[in-house]
Amino acid sequence: MSLGGLVRRTPAVLRRKFGSTAWLRFLSSDSKAMPAWATVNPYAMSGQQPAKSYNLVAGEWTEAKTTRSIIDPLNGEKYLEIPETSVEELQPFIDGMLSCPRSGLHNPMRNVERYVMLGDICARVAEEMGKPEVEHYFTQLLQRSVGKHWEQCRGEVVTVRKWFHSFSGDNVRNLARSFGLPGDRLGQETRGYRFPFGGVSVITPFNFPLEIPAIQALSALFMGNRPLVKIDEKVQVVFEQMVRLLHHCGLPKADMDLLWSTGPVCMEVLKKGNCRMTLFTGSQAVANLLTVELNGKVKLEDAGFDWKILGPDVLDMDYVAWQSDQDAYGYTGQKCSAQSIVFMHQNWSKDGFVEKIKKLAERRSLEDMTLGPIFTWTNEKIQEHIKQVLSIPGSSLVFGGKELEGHSIPDCYGAFEPTAIYVPLEEMLKPEYYELATKELFGPFQIITEYDDSSVDKVLEACERMENMLTAAIVSNDSEFVTKVLGSTVNGTTYAGVKARTTGAPQNHWFGPSGDPRSAGIHTPEAIKLVWSGHREIIYDTGRAGDDWSTPSAS
Repeated sequence: MSLGGLVRRTPAVLRRKFGSTAWLRFLSSDSKAMPAWATVNPYAMSGQQPAKSYNLVAGEWTEAKTTRSIIDPLNGEKYLEIPETSVEELQPFIDGMLSCPRSGLHNPMRNVERYVMLGDICARVAEEMGKPEVEHYFTQLLQRSVGKHWEQCRGEVVTVRKWFHSFSGDNVRNLARSFGLPGDRLGQETRGYRFPFGGVSVITPFNFPLEIPAIQALSALFMGNRPLVKIDEKVQVVFEQMVRLLHHCGLPKADMDLLWSTGPVCMEVLKKGNCRMTLFTGSQAVANLLTVELNGKVKLEDAGFDWKILGPDVLDMDYVAWQSDQDAYGYTGQKCSAQSIVFMHQNWSKDGFVEKIKKLAERRSLEDMTLGPIFTWTNEKIQEHIKQVLSIPGSSLVFGGKELEGHSIPDCYGAFEPTAIYVPLEEMLKPEYYELATKELFGPFQIITEYDDSSVDKVLEACERMENMLTAAIVSNDSEFVTKVLGSTVNGTTYAGVKARTTGAPQNHWFGPSGDPRSAGIHTPEAIKLVWSGHREIIYDTGRAGDDWSTPSAS
């Protein structure tokens, strides 16, 4: 990358954040400088110079007997060599999971120094990630791995840095805060504690290869667990480098294992290692499989067909249209929180909402990476879904619907225009069409439908029948309307008000689904305690019986 190119990628907000002196020093140095702990060079990895990854087990970085290649999502070059771990090589991972007792690496009554240690590590990680060259390194590695816009990649890095900063100092210890209640007699008291599960696992998808595994793996450690981590192999290299940064900042190398393998191979570890809790983020089909195979010992942040309702009050049209474009098509629609359907009050339709989002969508391109490779849907699969949705009576293509041209994205990935299809609300609600109309396409695709004052309850019926309750947005400042919708829905992360969105959850609030006892969360103390610990009640009863006590009759 030229210095001029780097300058274009370092806007004023970055220079303000780090200070002009730090950025001038960074820009005047080798902009491709590698952090001391890094082993993969995102500036140089290519088919001619592939990078190499390793397993982490029992505190050692190891190779597998065989390897295979990961391709660059933008040009198909074999740019990364990864371990192809076989079932025969799993025993060290199984032993690692079994080595952690149910009472964990620490708990409120054992090894409590680790709470302090982890808080100190968080402070050092936040400081390291605050260096311009480290932020740039992870942003570049993310972009090479997932092919999303620079600011989308950088936003992920900043969110992780802020999260580590927020758990610095005593905030890990605060997660283990207990409570007490006086008993019925002197010497009796009941106390509630949060205890770990022991050997656990973190299994996450391709789309946020830094934020989700970093936050969930450290959250597991905070509560005293020992995690095994497995991420989609196409992008796990990002978290591998994060683990190396954690070691650089003082995390004991044996605290977690990192496994490169296929899903079925990883399942062998979970079952033979008696995995006591698995956090899974990904598709609903895999989530349901894990629930059965692991006897329900799972927490899930699975699929999300996420809705947005534009209320009767039309406000800030340009802002709402921009936010809708971001929600539906940012990161090429590959967020579990992406806007999948918008219920548009007729007042928005009359004022030109659809025309505005069409123009915004047309700005997106591969050239600036506001569009990118679609990891889980091929063009053929997308075209077939569009064809099926357009078979619903009254439906029509609003915009998009075509494959991108003039690119080198490999055929195993999709490359598609931002697409929207209008489906009449009455038709969508029919049993023969509802499942099709509400099927999640993990890419740049959304359904648009329209309602009026007389059909609000039909909108709520549509929301009620959806299976996945992750994010939602109620775009309205009409308090009665907002209250009605909030009282009739259960989505775990719901935004309300004229600036409501479905994507872009920061580190400071809960993110996760609801309406399912398996629902997981991320970011907040409440999420960490829910997912990674169980309640333990200890009743102290130390008062003496006294000289006047006698054995009562049997009862």
